[in-house]
Amino acid sequence: MSITRKYLATKDICQVTFKLPSHLTKSIKTASVVGGFNNWDPKANPMKKTKDGKFSLSMKLPIETEYHFRYLLDGKNWETDFDADGLSSIPWSDELNSVLKL
Repeated sequence: MSITRKYLATKDICQVTFKLPSHLTKSIKTASVVGGFNNWDPKANPMKKTKDGKFSLSMKLPIETEYHFRYLLDGKNWETDFDADGLSSIPWSDELNSVLKL
């Protein structure tokens, strides 16, 4: 998994691109990025599948903020991005949220 950032010089916004590798998504039909930036709504930020089988999504987010998120695959399987800026525990689960710091 990868996250790239492009800070906009004239605004307090960063364009963030989330990517899922094809080895993780071979049999996946849908993927979305779900987190604090979209009120944990699985339909708010669907990812697009590229020709090479990867999933990708770019979005603009305010800077100087910390966001907790996860990937939702096929509407049922949650994935944590262990390459994110950090991880945080989920109080009702033994799983982890990914943390993005802008």
